[in-house]
Amino acid sequence: MTTEEHQLPGYVWSSVQDAPVNELFPGIRQRPLWNGDNGAHAQVLEMDPNTCWQGVDVHEPGPEEVFVVSGVFNDGHRDYPPGSFIHAPAGSSHVPQTTTGCTLFVFYPEG
Repeated sequence: MTTEEHQLPGYVWSSVQDAPVNELFPGIRQRPLWNGDNGAHAQVLEMDPNTCWQGVDVHEPGPEEVFVVSGVFNDGHRDYPPGSFIHAPAGSSHVPQTTTGCTLFVFYPEG
């Protein structure tokens, strides 16, 4: 049997290694993993050491949820080590950055 024959109805899967790479800023790459209804989507964000988001990242129209997979992420106020979960409500903002480099799983439940 092929993998597709074992797929459960409605399930969608993707691999980070196979996801397209979009460079947002020098040293900051986005890998889209999933797009759902109402603008919901999931991605992996890879940040090289000593990189910083250009400008302020504003969470609109909905919240942003981040899980730090590896490295240390900083939102402009504090460091978040691997295993940290961050919920940023709609309308909030920050300046993503890292000195060590980091990999983040980012989920937007409302777009």
